[in-house]
Amino acid sequence: MHIPDGILPPVVAISSYGITGGITWFCLRQISKQSNYEEQIPKASLLTAAFFVSSLIHIPVPPFSIHLVLNGILGLVLGYFAFPAILIGLFFQAVFFQHGGLSTLGINAIIMGIPSIVAYYLWSLRKLSLFNNSISKNILTFFVGSIAVFLSALIFVFITLNTISSEFNIDTEKTAILTSLIGYGIQAIIEGILTVMLVNFFAKVKPEILDIDQSNRRQEIS
Repeated sequence: MHIPDGILPPVVAISSYGITGGITWFCLRQISKQSNYEEQIPKASLLTAAFFVSSLIHIPVPPFSIHLVLNGILGLVLGYFAFPAILIGLFFQAVFFQHGGLSTLGINAIIMGIPSIVAYYLWSLRKLSLFNNSISKNILTFFVGSIAVFLSALIFVFITLNTISSEFNIDTEKTAILTSLIGYGIQAIIEGILTVMLVNFFAKVKPEILDIDQSNRRQEIS
C-alpha cells in the first residue's frame, strides 16, 4: 500500500503534502484540547514504533505476500494521535526500509492515516446500547480493525488507477491493481482478528489504554 517515489505526478504529490499538513494540524489542534494529552505521548510513541516495524512482518498468502498495517488499532487506541504517529512511522519506513518514498510521504499518510481516524470515530460507537455485550463489541472491534485496512486499500487503488503513467501498459497495470484488492481483503480479515485479540488483551491487563474518549477535554470539538 506504500506508493514509491516516481509514480505520482508532481502536482498530486505536492497537493497531498498540503492535505496531510492540514489533517496533521487538525489532529494536533484536537490533541491540544485534551487536558492530559502529555500522558498519551508514551503510548503514542510505543505504537508509532510498532507501526514502523510492522512493514517487516510479512504474511505469505499465495500468490500474495502482505504485511501488517495496524492503522485500525492505532486509530482505536490513539485517537487523534494516530495520524501524526502514522506520518512519523511512514517517514522512517521510507528512510530506513525504502517502503514508500519521501516525495509520496504525503499521499501515503493520507492512504493510511485517514482510515485510522475513521476507525477512531467508529470505535466510539461502542458506547451505544447495541454494543453492551462481549459478542457485539467483538464484532464492532473486528469491523473497525478490518475496515481501516480495506479503506486504505480502496484509497490506494483509486489513486493508482487514476495516476497510471502512459509509459506503462495501462490495461495490465489496472488488472494488477484491481487484483491486489483480493490480497488486501484477506489482509483486512487478518487485521480485524488481530485487533479483536489485542483489544481483549488490553481490556484484561490495562483497560485504561482503550479509554481515549475519557481523556478530559478543555472543550468540545468545534
